[in-house]
Amino acid sequence: MGATVTPSWAYTLHLPHDPRAAGIARATLRAVLDRHGINAVADTAELLASELVSNAYRHTRGPCALRLRALSADRLRIGVWDTSPDIPGPFTPPTHAESGRGLLLVTLCASRYGARLLPSPQTGKLLWAECTA
Repeated sequence: MGATVTPSWAYTLHLPHDPRAAGIARATLRAVLDRHGINAVADTAELLASELVSNAYRHTRGPCALRLRALSADRLRIGVWDTSPDIPGPFTPPTHAESGRGLLLVTLCASRYGARLLPSPQTGKLLWAECTA
């Protein structure tokens, strides 16, 4: 029996530059969604978070942060901050690319997605994706 969702919650998980970060992000996301009773988006949200955190690990040398925010009772935004100011193209790799398919999965599975540079004193960028039940 899940709890009733309150659309005003948000969580941030700070992660070190570690190959296990995506797994920790997935487990944390599952626990948060279960606690708030938003299991209908759990599979998609887990994929989105995993790909965004994996991208941060692969393309930066610093820490990252996963942010989960309920936008409504059936809509979740997943954001990942990292230290690089480089925003990947519209999240699509060239057809001959050997990497970048994770972000392509984000574009295919998310209901909305985007990116933005962060102003000083914070450095880096935020990639985000939304999923709906």
